[in-house]
Amino acid sequence: MSADSTDRAAGPADPVSPATHTIGYVLKMYPRFSETFIVSEILAREAAGEKIVIFSLRPSTDARFHPELARVRAPVVHVPRSSVASRFWAQFAEAAASPALAEGLQRALPELLEAGHDDAQQAVALAQSAEQAGVTHFHAHFASMATSVARLAGMISGLPYSFTAHAKDIFHEDVDPAELQTKLADAHHAITISGFNLEDLQRRFPAETSRLHLVRNGLELSRFPFTPGRNVRPADGDPPRLLGIGRLVEKKGFHLLIEAVSRLHSLGVPAQVSIAGDGPLRSELQERIDGAGLTSWVRLLGPCTQEEIGELLGTHDVFVAPFVVGADGNADGLPTVLLEAMARGIRCVAAQVTGVGELVRSAETGWLVPSGDVTALTKALLEALTLDAGHLALLTAARSCIEDHFDSTSQAATLRALVHDPQSVSCRESLVGSDTATTTVPLPMMRVEEPV
Repeated sequence: MSADSTDRAAGPADPVSPATHTIGYVLKMYPRFSETFIVSEILAREAAGEKIVIFSLRPSTDARFHPELARVRAPVVHVPRSSVASRFWAQFAEAAASPALAEGLQRALPELLEAGHDDAQQAVALAQSAEQAGVTHFHAHFASMATSVARLAGMISGLPYSFTAHAKDIFHEDVDPAELQTKLADAHHAITISGFNLEDLQRRFPAETSRLHLVRNGLELSRFPFTPGRNVRPADGDPPRLLGIGRLVEKKGFHLLIEAVSRLHSLGVPAQVSIAGDGPLRSELQERIDGAGLTSWVRLLGPCTQEEIGELLGTHDVFVAPFVVGADGNADGLPTVLLEAMARGIRCVAAQVTGVGELVRSAETGWLVPSGDVTALTKALLEALTLDAGHLALLTAARSCIEDHFDSTSQAATLRALVHDPQSVSCRESLVGSDTATTTVPLPMMRVEEPV
C-alpha cells in the first residue's frame, strides 16, 4: 500500500452484511473511564447491526463510569487470570478437550511457552470463550497486551485478528520492534488513528504494512451539537473562561497552561481556568496554582463524566491542549476530547505532538503552537480570546473537519469492510491543508505510562 492512505474509504452503503461476523473485542480493561473512543466505536458498530462480544483481560479499577456504557448491548466476558502458574496447564487441558481447539493448541504451544504466564493462560481462556460465544474475528485495541493475547488466541482457535495502534503501544521505548513486526505481519489487517502513525509504521515496517489502514477515531456526532453561542461572544463583563481536560500527567502540559494564565493576568487579561481530570500530578499542579497566586482563578475539577464534559464545553470560551513530550519521552496521541471540543464549537488552542497538527491548523480550524513554548501558547490564547467575526468561520471549519473525518458512522462502515476484505478498502489521507512538515517526522521510541 502506498503512503497515500484513506480515513473514509467505506460508507454506509457498503454491501458487506453486518451479520456476517461476530466481533470479539479484546481489551486490557473494560470499562475504562479514559477510553471513551472505544465505547463510541462499539456503539457505532452495534448501531450498524454488527454483533459484538467484549473480552476484558483485567477488571476495571475506575470509580466512575460514563452513562453511554448503559447503551452498549454487547456482553462482557472477564477472561480468567490466575496467579498460580499451574493453572495454565489446567486451562490447557480443558481447552484440549475441545476438538475445535486441540489442533490449534498444538500449533500454538511453542509460542505459548515463550509468552508470559498471564498472556499464555488468558490466550487459552480467550480461545475457549470465543468458541462458546460464536466469535468469528478478534479485534484488539492497542498493539500491546491485548493484541498479544488476541494473536495467540487466534492461533489456537484459527480465527483472524486485527488491532488498532494508537500511540503508547507503538512509540514506547520498551516496545519490541520484532514483536510489533510479527503482530503486523500476522494480522488479518491493522489500523492506526493518524497519518503520523501510519507513515511512521510504514517507514519502520515497509514489508508488513500492506494491510495497515488509517481509520480515525470517531465521534457520535449527535451527542456533540454545534453550539458556538457563548464561545463566540461571552456576556459583557464576564471574564474569559479557559478549559483543559485530561489526566493530570506531564504529557498533558497543564503546568504550561498555569504559567500562560499567570502571564495573561500580568497583561491585564483576568482569565478563569477549569481543568477537568485527575492523576498523579494533582498535588503538584495545585501547588503551582497557589504559588502563582491563582487559587481563585484556576480550578482542578477532578474526573468528569461525558455529560459534565459536554456542559463544560458549552460554557467556556477556549479549549486548551498544551501537550508536551515529557522528560521520560511520554507523548500524547490524538485525544478524543480535542475532537469533541472542535465538534461543539469552542475555539481550540493545541500544541503540536504526533498527529495533532493533522486536525488543528492555525487560522483554519484553531491555533497550533510548538510544544513546550509557553510564550507561543500565551500569544495564541490572546488571539483566541480576541472577539471578531472571523472566529465563527473558523469554528464552522473545525466542525466540518470533524464531520468529514471523525464520524463514528463512517468509521464503523470502514471497520466492517476491513473485516470482510482489507484489500477492498482504498485509503487516502484527506485532511487537506495539514502541515506535513509537522506530522510526518518520526518520533523517538517513547515511554508512556498506563493508563492514558
